[in-house]
Amino acid sequence: MPIVTEGVKTATELAAEPRADWLAAWGRFAANLTFHDLPGPVVARTRQVILDSIGAIVAGMAEPEMQALALRLEALDGPGASPVIGGAQRLSASNAAFLAGVAGTMLELDEGNQYARGHPGIHVVPAALVAAARMGCSGEDLITAVVLGYEIGARIGIASKLNVAMHPHGTWGTVGAAVAIARLAEADAETMVEAINVASSLGLTTSRKTMLEGATIRNSYAGFSNKIGLMAWELVTAGFGGERDGVASVYGTIAATGFDPAAMTEALGERYEIARNYFKRHAACRYTHAALDALGTIVAEAGGRIDPKAVLGIDVSTYVWAAQLDDPEPKTMLAAKFSLPFALATTLVHGSASIDAFRDAARADRTVLALASRVRVDEDPALTAMLPAARPARVTLRLADGRILTAMATTNKGDTEDPYPPAEVEAKFVEITAPVWGEARARRVIAAVAALDAENDPQRLTTLIHMPGGAS
Repeated sequence: MPIVTEGVKTATELAAEPRADWLAAWGRFAANLTFHDLPGPVVARTRQVILDSIGAIVAGMAEPEMQALALRLEALDGPGASPVIGGAQRLSASNAAFLAGVAGTMLELDEGNQYARGHPGIHVVPAALVAAARMGCSGEDLITAVVLGYEIGARIGIASKLNVAMHPHGTWGTVGAAVAIARLAEADAETMVEAINVASSLGLTTSRKTMLEGATIRNSYAGFSNKIGLMAWELVTAGFGGERDGVASVYGTIAATGFDPAAMTEALGERYEIARNYFKRHAACRYTHAALDALGTIVAEAGGRIDPKAVLGIDVSTYVWAAQLDDPEPKTMLAAKFSLPFALATTLVHGSASIDAFRDAARADRTVLALASRVRVDEDPALTAMLPAARPARVTLRLADGRILTAMATTNKGDTEDPYPPAEVEAKFVEITAPVWGEARARRVIAAVAALDAENDPQRLTTLIHMPGGAS
């Protein structure tokens, strides 16, 4: 019978082996990086990521499932010290971070990174915010920690290829959260490496089918990354240890394949992954965005409005991952956000892919459903070959009057290659948070995040984004 793993080496043999080069480099980098080492554009983008994450969290916390979950955790926790972002409760740090991570993914509005093939920000920002406020850290400390947590999570996503059946949420984001916490705690290089190794063993075995079927347990994955990242640091400081290179083991042989350690240090400290992120305006899976952008071009060129009943059919050619999103009758709001036929139909009917365009009323709209049934989605191998730098789609509308309207989108609006200006990111923040707590408060939060590396601090910020007694 063949041996499936190598024999266990003695302590002496292990001690004689050098640390993996990438891990040693990362330990030094994460322990020694200071706020003043960060380029100005990286600091500015990190403030945007923090603001955008807070917006997604606050809007998501207003959902009925989040309200119910917050009350249940409050009953389990009792009064805690950490304010819940966008909520009225105070819970333990781990549960406050967990709730924020879950809320931030509820509406499919959190930022992401196309090269990492996931959403590093929402896996890091909640835990970092909670920990920075609890530990009395400065705004500069928070920004530096978010940069580092984002960086290692994104690079693991780049260096490895997750098993195709896995969803990226709740996997390498756990390592990102742990690194952010370790940086806030001023861990030295060796302890930073231990935090990476411990956290690497704690990611979830997530299922990609959850998003395709609209199973909302998927929304909890990022919450668990934040919660487990905090717990990983407590384990390390209590004396627990991990493998010598847990990331290579998990993301090279278990959850993923083909781990490339060189990708973990390529241009480290020169190229920051957070500066290659994207922001979202459509409240749907990013795989739908190219088609939605192309549809927007068609509508604009047609004068700003196309009667949905005049559309005989919509043909979409796109890349492989987007082509999977072809269910015309989604059963839940989450499933609707992962349905190209529904997303295109509801956008034509409602004018935009807004939050409300995916709610129960929209999913019961006969006009939307009828149009969704007339959408055909196919993969174009030539478009798949353009991944990951591009996320393309070609959309063709066939109209009752005989017209054929076509548009192509190669990069998505909000991508690094076609970024939204800062004013657009702020406008989105106001748009999704004002219904919860009013525009005046939304603008105070924008100002507070802008001042994080100046006079503001995380404790004052978390107080502002907490909602004792409801919105104000």
